Amino acid sequence: MSYLTLKSLHIFSLVLLFGTGLGSAFYKFMADLHGDVRAIYTTNKHVVLADWWFTTPTVLIQPITGYYLQQQLPFSLTTPWLLVSVMLYLLAGACWLPVVFLQIRMRELSRQAVEQNTGLTGEYFRCARLWFWLGVPAFAAMVLIVMLMVLKPALWG
Repeated sequence: MSYLTLKSLHIFSLVLLFGTGLGSAFYKFMADLHGDVRAIYTTNKHVVLADWWFTTPTVLIQPITGYYLQQQLPFSLTTPWLLVSVMLYLLAGACWLPVVFLQIRMRELSRQAVEQNTGLTGEYFRCARLWFWLGVPAFAAMVLIVMLMVLKPALWG
């Protein structure tokens, strides 16, 4: 695959990854803030779908295209900015995996609240807080990765 095709796929998947993550976080946060249990359930259902349809493929595409791009460029995998980028990506992934399970749990808790015509439980709000706080380092890591990829700074050595 040509360098420009790989780079285009890499950038497009990054945009999709960022857009889906930020959009999902915004709409879920706003639905939770509003408090309408039906809207919260619908939003949670769509956040889980967005993760499966958009985030999961891009999470896989990023390292694959990144690796093949690196193979075509004069950078070793131990180049400091690239090594730090990989470590940050692993950090973001370590935050994202529990978020997936939290989203599924919140979807189920909000579905139950709708079906039983009750309010959301304390468990729901504990999951929502943890979901939010896991998103903070994951999002920060992704921002730093983009900066490292664009700037390619000499970090050490």
